[in-house]
Amino acid sequence: MNAFSLTPAAAEPHLHVARRSLDRLRGVPALAGRYAGHGEPRTLDDLAALPALVKDDLNVALAHLRPTAERGATWLFQSGGSTGAPKVGYAPTGFYMHGVYEQWRPLDRDDVFVNAWGAGRMWGAHFLAAAFADLSGCQVIALGSVGRDEYGDWLSFFADREVTAFGGTPSVLRLWFAHARATGVKLPALRKVLWLGEAWHPQLDEDMAAVAPDARRWGMFGSTETWVAGTNTPQCPADVFHLLPSQLVGMDADGLLDFTTLDPDVLNPVLRYRTGDAGRFVTCTCGREDLALRILGRRDSVVQVRGLGLHVDDIVARAEREPGVIRAQVVINERQGRVASVDVLLLAGPGASPERLRQDLMASTFTISTAFQHDPESFRVSVVDELISNGRTGKTSGFVVREEP
Repeated sequence: MNAFSLTPAAAEPHLHVARRSLDRLRGVPALAGRYAGHGEPRTLDDLAALPALVKDDLNVALAHLRPTAERGATWLFQSGGSTGAPKVGYAPTGFYMHGVYEQWRPLDRDDVFVNAWGAGRMWGAHFLAAAFADLSGCQVIALGSVGRDEYGDWLSFFADREVTAFGGTPSVLRLWFAHARATGVKLPALRKVLWLGEAWHPQLDEDMAAVAPDARRWGMFGSTETWVAGTNTPQCPADVFHLLPSQLVGMDADGLLDFTTLDPDVLNPVLRYRTGDAGRFVTCTCGREDLALRILGRRDSVVQVRGLGLHVDDIVARAEREPGVIRAQVVINERQGRVASVDVLLLAGPGASPERLRQDLMASTFTISTAFQHDPESFRVSVVDELISNGRTGKTSGFVVREEP
């Protein structure tokens, strides 16, 4: 039994967009059979009866459809921080930010905004934030890749320019604010911290209070497939988001979420698309009366490594295809709550070549090549005598988080 974020009266007049998505998906030979026997969705019950899409399904659909925008350019982005060859998602010029701007106004013309989402490598967040800033009419400082030894100079520049707003993934924001706090840098003009890409981290609240005591967080939630699905303000809990009216979210009995676009301009055929997130519908304590969504976390094999999604199952599968490899395991090493390094452990015979596999993964995997761009030695592949297992159950997981001293 599915629950939905919108009432039938609010959603059903817009289900013609879902019907269009269904027609497009039925035109994909590899997916057509799954929709056999399903009628056109005209009610929410009809929609709930359709099979859910997962990432692999959507990738197959997009590879066949190759959608294009009716107005402006069609932007191609790497979808979901995947491994191997990029899995492409599409967006028109503007990245659907008009709908976000109608609901969410953290920036105004007087702001000086630092866009610290990484640019390039087919990741959409930097360009999405740029489009939103353009609608806001503020001044923008667009950062590229910044090394650790450059933080001090940049922070001094931000203080001199009286930066009022700063945006990035929480992992990136933690690096900036931790460095500022450790070196005694203050950003007294900073009022707004925008974030998107992963869950908010409580350590940021402590560091912001020391560096910029008047700064408050403003969050967006979504994925490259759905684009921004919801927003929150400083008055909302960090894990609660108010959904855009163009996003219809379904929730099954286990709390697993699926997304259906009601925006006719969306290029990706998002029809009951499951991102791997779990959640529940709540009334937000900010006072807004609309139904909000609390995000409870992910329930798939994607883990966050320095603000990017690492597909553990894909890494393990790639490693286990390597000659001589019997079994593989991904170990995320954390230090004080932050990802310090990643190890791929191999049970292998004499024919295995861990260094060759490491080089292949560094060259072909978006998340690894980007996350460890400045410290490639923190990504390691090695042959071991045994993998890490659960001493109580004897189970050996493909993914382990290890806290380092």
